[in-house]
Amino acid sequence: MKRFHILILQASLIIIAFSSCKPSAVNPTQDGNWVYVGDFGGKAARTEAVAFVIGNYAYVGFGVDNQSTRYNDLYRFDPSGTFWYQVATCTGCTPRSSAVAFAVSGKGYVGTGYDGYQALSDFWQYDPAANSWKQVSSLGDINGPQPRYDAVAFGIDKYGYGYVGTGNDGVNLLNDFWQYDPTADTWTQKPTYPGYKRAQAVSFVYNDKGYLVTGVGTGGTTVNDFFSFDPSKPDTSAWTMLRHITNYSPDSYDDGYTNIVRSNAVGFVMLGTKSDGGGDRAYITTGSAGSSTWAYNFATDLWNQKTPYERAARNGAVGFTVQNRGFVGLGTTGSTTLANIDEWFPDETYNQQD
Repeated sequence: MKRFHILILQASLIIIAFSSCKPSAVNPTQDGNWVYVGDFGGKAARTEAVAFVIGNYAYVGFGVDNQSTRYNDLYRFDPSGTFWYQVATCTGCTPRSSAVAFAVSGKGYVGTGYDGYQALSDFWQYDPAANSWKQVSSLGDINGPQPRYDAVAFGIDKYGYGYVGTGNDGVNLLNDFWQYDPTADTWTQKPTYPGYKRAQAVSFVYNDKGYLVTGVGTGGTTVNDFFSFDPSKPDTSAWTMLRHITNYSPDSYDDGYTNIVRSNAVGFVMLGTKSDGGGDRAYITTGSAGSSTWAYNFATDLWNQKTPYERAARNGAVGFTVQNRGFVGLGTTGSTTLANIDEWFPDETYNQQD
């Protein structure tokens, strides 16, 4: 398979990709293809950054570099040209790493995290139309501040709410769960996540439901439970247990679940994939399990292994889907922070030269 790369701006690339019509292979090293699309357009390579998506753009920022410098800047990523544009810096907020971000009703929200000294609970709203930031209610609101880092967050536009949960408050791991109403600028505590307390988990959204999986639990052990959250259901039944992500059952379907469990990984969703029988999939990759990549089939509640992430194994990366295209990048390997961004082509045959 040939690819043509056109250099634009700061080593960014436009990629014209021709998808293979060959069915997905059994060998995971030939089951999907990672393609380098250029380096992050921000001031420095970094880890523990945040990402959220509004419309046709992704926004990436904050995080910490290998000199322990933390950031409060933000950059817009345009996948149609794979180029970056710096937008307004959150000048009023403390630079931070290990924060969370979500988007709902056309605005982005960034909050919690670690400033190098303590866990944070403050939240800030980014308005892309005005290219401006403003502070909103801190996590916990009238219930008192709920500081943390290494939490998860997601927004569900159908209901107009954002959600934040789990994480580490600097002393304890957490499994509480909070709903943010941007109209009222208030937080409401929702039913506690029913799985293990954890930090550094992965969350993603599909069909107006949130999903929470992976992470590190008490004693530094990676956890294997998996739950979905449905805001349309009563609080007593909002959480649904899905199949575990290890060889947990006596059945054969999970015998090959050897390295799905991990912490400090990334997850993203792509619709209408063609490989592995076709359909909508979530993908998790990077983190403490190395470069292994797994696809989750929403229709069957089953996982299958895909081509490992092609660049250096890393923790603290970002992953996002914009225009139904999945991207992964940044993070750290050892003491080296990374800047590369790669696009995931789930239906292509692996090409090592990309």
